[in-house]
Amino acid sequence: MNRRTFIKSTVATGALTSPTVFAKPAFGKAEHCVMLWLGGGMSQIDTFDPKPLGDAKTKKAGGYYKSINTSVPGVQVCQHLRKTAKLMEQVTAVRSLHHDVVDEHAAATNRMHTGRPTSGTVTYPSLGSIVAHKRGAVAKGVPAYVLLGYPNIVRGPGFLGPEAGFIYTTDLKSGPAGLARPKLLSSFRNSRRQELLEKVRKGGKQRFPKDGKFAEYDAALQESIRLSGPEFMKVFNLESEPADLRASYGSEFGQRCLLARRLFQSGVRFVEVSYSDNFKNGTGWDTHNAGQLKQHLLIQDLDDALSSLIVDLKNHNLLEKTVILINSEFGRPGGFDSGGGRGHQSKCFTNVIAGGGLNHRGAYGLSNEVSEKIVENPVSVPDFFATALTALQIDPSEYLYDGDRPVPITDGGKAIKALA
Repeated sequence: MNRRTFIKSTVATGALTSPTVFAKPAFGKAEHCVMLWLGGGMSQIDTFDPKPLGDAKTKKAGGYYKSINTSVPGVQVCQHLRKTAKLMEQVTAVRSLHHDVVDEHAAATNRMHTGRPTSGTVTYPSLGSIVAHKRGAVAKGVPAYVLLGYPNIVRGPGFLGPEAGFIYTTDLKSGPAGLARPKLLSSFRNSRRQELLEKVRKGGKQRFPKDGKFAEYDAALQESIRLSGPEFMKVFNLESEPADLRASYGSEFGQRCLLARRLFQSGVRFVEVSYSDNFKNGTGWDTHNAGQLKQHLLIQDLDDALSSLIVDLKNHNLLEKTVILINSEFGRPGGFDSGGGRGHQSKCFTNVIAGGGLNHRGAYGLSNEVSEKIVENPVSVPDFFATALTALQIDPSEYLYDGDRPVPITDGGKAIKALA
């Protein structure tokens, strides 16, 4: 009996003898997930966990914007989230998230994509790759995982291998680089090329039958061939959408969110949408110093995109089937830095989960008067991931395998029961 078989049989036996310890979570019915990545560190006190006003000039800790009521009694958000405020019955701002990475954006980005600390020996898979690995694409002929933004290793499949990887694009008009056939290439020439390529691949398989690197390369090649068909590439034609709908989504970030809905309709399982308009305040969501001054432009972008996405998904009967996540490296303290902006804070911050058939409540968890300390219901990063995974019909306590080495899907994460 090998290690993997032993682990599976041990877990199965334990489930029969200890139903309380190994009880399965209450799974949701969601089929898709979109993660809105706000790189830099969204300030929770200036968005989804507003507090009484402070003063950047006198360094009095507190909010930078006024608070407004929402559709959920007792739950407020910042004044620049006015559209989302009307939809908060479909949203939960998790205000008590925490981890221990403060000053390293790269390490925190890894933590908030993989749910684990950076490791020198293991490359862990991202949430998107976990979902792609466990559930695959919803329909044939499309990828399971699409990244709308720049690629890097923390967004990737890690030890799961390229079949759980993503395709990406930063150009909404052309779609993923390398998938569209050049206009000057005729169908006849394209067929000839594919025939030649098939001969080369067949020869490679015979020559390197046990070479793992060749097998990975060949799998990636097969995936690119499968996705280069004309039907999938039509998804990237946003001009086919009504002009007023495109306008409601707003900026390029919003257009990426619109594309996410189209990707879901085509059968894609997981989409990450990276915020792309950092030039508006000069620093993006990393609002040190003067970046704070025009932060409201970013928040308004988020408000347009998120509110339009929620309504649009609902109009297409996809909201209950789609988990929406707002994710960022960490949050920011209630106090101000010497330049009038805010530093980093990971001991207490806010991420957002919406849709997905969850029992939303506007907000979960409680922070203190300046949003710098968790007062009630702390939520770890693995807990946040487990909540999304459970909604997506994935058991967060199951194992992945790095070779024959068992690795739990989450690092001990437990789904938030109040949202189930």
